Amino acid sequence: MDQMSFGDGEYASKRKRTRRETFLAEMEQVIPWTILLNLIEPVYPKAGNGRPPYPLKVMLKVHLMQNWFGLSDPAMEEALYEIASMRQFAGLSLTKPIPDETTILNFRRLLEKYELAAEMLSRVNGYLTRKGLMLKRGTIVDATIIAAPSSTKNAEGERDPEMHQTKKGEQWYFGMKAHIGVDMDSGLVHTVTTTPANEADVSEAEYLLHGKEQVVYADAGYTGADKCAARKGLDWQIARKRGSVKALPEGREKRSIEKEEKRKASIRAIGEHPFRVVKRQFGYAKVRFKGLAKNTAQILTLFALSNLWMARKRLLALTGKLRPQMAY
Repeated sequence: MDQMSFGDGEYASKRKRTRRETFLAEMEQVIPWTILLNLIEPVYPKAGNGRPPYPLKVMLKVHLMQNWFGLSDPAMEEALYEIASMRQFAGLSLTKPIPDETTILNFRRLLEKYELAAEMLSRVNGYLTRKGLMLKRGTIVDATIIAAPSSTKNAEGERDPEMHQTKKGEQWYFGMKAHIGVDMDSGLVHTVTTTPANEADVSEAEYLLHGKEQVVYADAGYTGADKCAARKGLDWQIARKRGSVKALPEGREKRSIEKEEKRKASIRAIGEHPFRVVKRQFGYAKVRFKGLAKNTAQILTLFALSNLWMARKRLLALTGKLRPQMAY
């Protein structure tokens, strides 16, 4: 058994559990570790000449915490030194070496090189489907803008060429869009695509369908999506444009249409929950990297994690661990 440092020993003896500890304890229980480790293990460095690599599970846990808490590589290294709960979640101790920022960076680049983020989302969703948590009878499609730095005060003297600006309402935004297809019954994300911010939502509609849904809910930005041959045969519940509803004469017909639009809006609201988790719970408000590819990898990872976070209570109930204990 590894020797415990004084700091870790003092931490282990305390009584009150923080929100971070509760969060990490729950995620420890619900993440399908074996599935994810089996995905990465074939490409992970093997022990040989030179310094032996950290255990794969340690690096995966560090990578996930970096996404949950929105930390840069240097900030993640410092957090492992400073925050006992994060250190113990990763299975690390101050009595042994802590992964430095370069090691953390290299692990992320490994996942990017082999494009494993998309497969992580797919395998997490396969796991949730087998647990009966994704029914796939209907899909909600939606998109959100992720801001990128618009300043040209950088080494290149220019903005990211893969990001673009778009106007929403009366305001201009610069960055990219994350498009998602959400399971209508569970509210979990089954498909993710990304584009520059100026790409029309409707152009991504067909790429957000898994092919088994019977009905699709969408806001007015997807008007005309049902006209494409590839999307015909589905029940498209697309919101009417507000102006067209307001322009109707007062009467029974308008009240009926307003009632129907309210019903559709209540279902579409389910599709906004993953955005709230990623942006508020995980603090992902701006892109962290340059270019679509690196940011897409992070976004795919975040939605895989948001699915597990949103399904955690049901997963814990299935295992009988509604109040998981910290046992690292």
